[in-house]
Amino acid sequence: MAGRKRPKGFLALGIFFYFGAVMAAYAAITLLRPGTFLDGLWVLNPQAHVALRAFGPSVAAPFSVLAIVLVLAGLGWFRHQYWGWLLGTFVIGANCAADLIHVFLGDWLRSGVGFVIAGLLLWYLTSAGVRRYFLPQPTPM
Repeated sequence: MAGRKRPKGFLALGIFFYFGAVMAAYAAITLLRPGTFLDGLWVLNPQAHVALRAFGPSVAAPFSVLAIVLVLAGLGWFRHQYWGWLLGTFVIGANCAADLIHVFLGDWLRSGVGFVIAGLLLWYLTSAGVRRYFLPQPTPM
C-alpha cells in the first residue's frame, strides 16, 4: 500500500475479526460436542447456551460458516484487499441490523449496546480514510 497511510484502528479491527472467528468456532465446537470441559466459557452467557442447545447439534453449522467468513475477512483485511473490506463491512452491518431487530423485540440493554458498538464500527469502516485505503489504485500507464 505504498503511498497510503494505514488508518488508525486498522490492527485492532483486524484482530477483532480473528477474535470473532475464534469465538464462533468455539460456539460451533461446544454446540456440536456438548458436555465437555469447553462448556465452561458459556458461563458468560448461560441463557444463549440453553437457547442454542435446544436446537441440537445442527446449530453448529451456522457458527462454523461465521467462523470461516470472519477468518476470510481478517485475511482480506490484513492483506489490504478491497474484498476483505467489503466482507468485513457486510459482517459488521449484518450484526448491527440483527442487534437493532433484537432491540425492537425487547432486548433493550444488551442489544442496544451491541447496536451502538456495531454502528460505531460500521461508521469507522465506511469513513472516507478507511474506504480510500482499501480502494483499488489505478495503475500508471
